[in-house]
Amino acid sequence: MLRNIFIVTASLSLLFSGYATVNAQESATPSNSYRYTKVEAPFKMGHVKEFVFPNNEFRINFYGGNEGGEVLCTRALYYAIEACHEAGGGKVIVPKGKWRTGAIQLFNNVNLHLEEGAELTFTDNPAHYFPGVKTSWGGIECINYAPLIYAYDCENVAVTGKGIIICETEIWEKWAKMSESHISGLKTLYDQAYKNVAVENRNMIKEEYNLRPQLIHFNRCKNVLLDGFEIKESPFRAVHLYKCEGGIVRNLNISAHGLSCDGLGIEMSNNLLVDNCVFDMGDDAIAIKSGHNHDGWRLNTPSKNIVIKNCKVKNANALLGIGSELSAGIKNIYMHDCEATDSINQMLYIKTNIRRGGYVENIHVKDIKTKKMSRVIEIDTDVHYNWKDIVPAFEEKPTRIDGIFIENALCESADAVYEIKGNESMPVNNVKIKNVNVNRVNDFVKRVTNANNISEENTLYVTQKR
Repeated sequence: MLRNIFIVTASLSLLFSGYATVNAQESATPSNSYRYTKVEAPFKMGHVKEFVFPNNEFRINFYGGNEGGEVLCTRALYYAIEACHEAGGGKVIVPKGKWRTGAIQLFNNVNLHLEEGAELTFTDNPAHYFPGVKTSWGGIECINYAPLIYAYDCENVAVTGKGIIICETEIWEKWAKMSESHISGLKTLYDQAYKNVAVENRNMIKEEYNLRPQLIHFNRCKNVLLDGFEIKESPFRAVHLYKCEGGIVRNLNISAHGLSCDGLGIEMSNNLLVDNCVFDMGDDAIAIKSGHNHDGWRLNTPSKNIVIKNCKVKNANALLGIGSELSAGIKNIYMHDCEATDSINQMLYIKTNIRRGGYVENIHVKDIKTKKMSRVIEIDTDVHYNWKDIVPAFEEKPTRIDGIFIENALCESADAVYEIKGNESMPVNNVKIKNVNVNRVNDFVKRVTNANNISEENTLYVTQKR
């Protein structure tokens, strides 16, 4: 029996018999066929496989969906997704036009496909994201409002097409403020993680806690595909791959400017290819994480074997942000041939603190072009954000940072080329900077504390006198 967001009160076959386009030879079982993409990287990485979905189509207008954007089509989407899953997989089609919905949950072998000209708008009414589901918030697992598009423990799930996902944000913007009740919720969740309270009992579905849901959250899924569509605004992180194994993220155009709106968040996931995406963000364009303190240590699942290429960033905090939730470790990351076309704060930003533990190793950034920024490279081991004053440090564990390689980067203007602030008890080790050229340095070239074996080769810059 499927885990449903909605209660079905009538037989699907009686209500909608004959509406789905199904290939009879494929209706009972999934295709079980894959395309394989070889990924080049400076570390051992296997092929990334892409599921070939069965040739079945389930159009939401045939399942009671009303075009025009006035009437919710949540139930029609649910019926189409369930029928697709029961048939062995295929595409759930959102046709050209305006459609409005609440939470969507995907299942094995389902591809939510947005046709060109389709606009799928998600409401900002919290009631439309209930009941809650297993998710995470700030690197800590909990039960929270359902993400806008959600999949849990699934294989072969996708969102594709040339349509647009639009998010209403009025309520979420109010929730983003650091109210006393919101801080109370964070304290509660942090304390529950420290005490190893079962995730099922970490209920954060209280409106006064204001824990915003992610837009797309795939949790413990295998062989994920996100391809071709556009996102306009998000309640929280736009795309969040959490404990996922194997997948492709390509040809996305993500624009979201709210608080903590990372474009693509990869957390405790591995063997992923990110290709040809565009980001215009309020936070990091691409953020790689691996759990917050005790939950990261408990789950012990590093983010690793991730390749990012051919991406463009208009605005963001960091082009590539690593941390600060990295307690399970991060390794084998390769970003190359990417460009920032407007202002960002950092090209590469590695951030942690004495509470995190974990490690960061074997990070490669190559062939990058940027314009104006604060730091080309920044490593900071004392980044706490609001947590330092909100909750105590129950345990202190420094983060091991070893093996950071930056090659062939061109920047028009920066306040500094690089700044490395290591931890005194566990200094940063082995940072190699090669062929990094900055046309104008406005403040200082470099500052290094608590770090060993930092090397430069062919680094060129012009210091601007103030």
